[in-house]
Amino acid sequence: MEEAACEAESSIDLAHGNLLLYSRVSPRQCWRIARGTVWRSSISELAFEQLWSAIADIGRDSVTGGYRRFAWSEADLRMREWFAGECESRGLELTEDRMGNQWAWWGDPDGSTAGSIVTGSHLDSVPDGGAFDGPLGVVSALLAVDRLRADGLTPRRPIGVVNFVDEEGARFGVSCAGSRMITGVLSPDRALALRDADGVTMADAMRAVGRQPEQLGPDPEALSRIGSFVELHIEQGRGLIDLSRPVAVGNGLWAHGRWRTEIPGEANHAGTTRLNDRRDAVIGCAHLVLGARAAAEAHESLATVGKINIMPGGVNAIARLATAWLDARAADEAALSATVDQIAGQVASLGGVMVEESRTPHTDFDNALVTRLTSLLDDAPVMSTGAGHDAGILANAGVPAAMIFVRNPTGISHSPAEWAEPEDCLAGVAALASVLADLAGVEP
Repeated sequence: MEEAACEAESSIDLAHGNLLLYSRVSPRQCWRIARGTVWRSSISELAFEQLWSAIADIGRDSVTGGYRRFAWSEADLRMREWFAGECESRGLELTEDRMGNQWAWWGDPDGSTAGSIVTGSHLDSVPDGGAFDGPLGVVSALLAVDRLRADGLTPRRPIGVVNFVDEEGARFGVSCAGSRMITGVLSPDRALALRDADGVTMADAMRAVGRQPEQLGPDPEALSRIGSFVELHIEQGRGLIDLSRPVAVGNGLWAHGRWRTEIPGEANHAGTTRLNDRRDAVIGCAHLVLGARAAAEAHESLATVGKINIMPGGVNAIARLATAWLDARAADEAALSATVDQIAGQVASLGGVMVEESRTPHTDFDNALVTRLTSLLDDAPVMSTGAGHDAGILANAGVPAAMIFVRNPTGISHSPAEWAEPEDCLAGVAALASVLADLAGVEP
């Protein structure tokens, strides 16, 4: 690649289905994160690029450039294998809990009465997701361990790096399934009966890849090893770009959840049924979508209908059933409940039903831990988020938790256009290394 190409802020190569994003830095500091090696400027940058390039093509759609790393799919298994290999190459002890979450340990996780300091995130994705959501936290965790070792430091308390399975819930519909299972929020019977779009149950999907779904259940032993949990994640909004800061400390999550709605209709012929004689489920679903937006506006919340399934699904057939999934979020419980209640009332008026699939309460992270991180990171800004994370599930289970957000200049997430500048990624690694060193009490 010529140096001139580095001067561009971003470029989308639609002809080849690649999203090529370049940092807004000088040519000698520029590098392309999607693939290849260009103008490496430091050992840290090279280390990040080597890890990142190893997973850049796993589960990536050649047309959209987005990722499809769904739980227990081939792409997910390849990501798990990559994680296991990286842990083995570092001499970290790799274990799995009853759900299949992967834990890599520097030190004996059962040898500290104060518990271990754990970081990490997830490696699965939403449909056509971005590269950074989840993997940035895992890659940064491995590099933070590398940095502490390169500085000749040894932690007094064990340090763990975790890859939570099925955080996005893209395949089976329940987000943070890995952390919900081990904390007891999600029951094994319900989890194993969940079905994907093809009708495959989670139990069958796990068996197909050699897992033993009978082992699923709460795992208090895994939880007892966690003294504190700090999850690094790309910012999923534009807060930091407005503050001109590369990282922030997360202090909590909005209340949020998912609901499945079913709007009934009557199947009939599209060419012979008069408009006045129709009971079209799609019309009812359209009212639901508009009603969700109105409810969100009324209660200063967020409501999204992002997935709809129409039955029987023929172009020339009036729909007999519309199944739609609602995502609703709010800064407080009252606003979320008011939003959902208003939408549920509208669904009922359409003759439909609405069923809760998952709900996470408003979550405050550990105040002492948030304060400690803020001080460590040069009085970094503190912010909450409307996104859900495994850190929130652990916090609600009593684990002291906090987050580190890395600046997202576009504010776009759950999209191939999701992005973080290379220098901000490295700033995130440095911040996480500082936090781990402080919490684990490193010594020369």
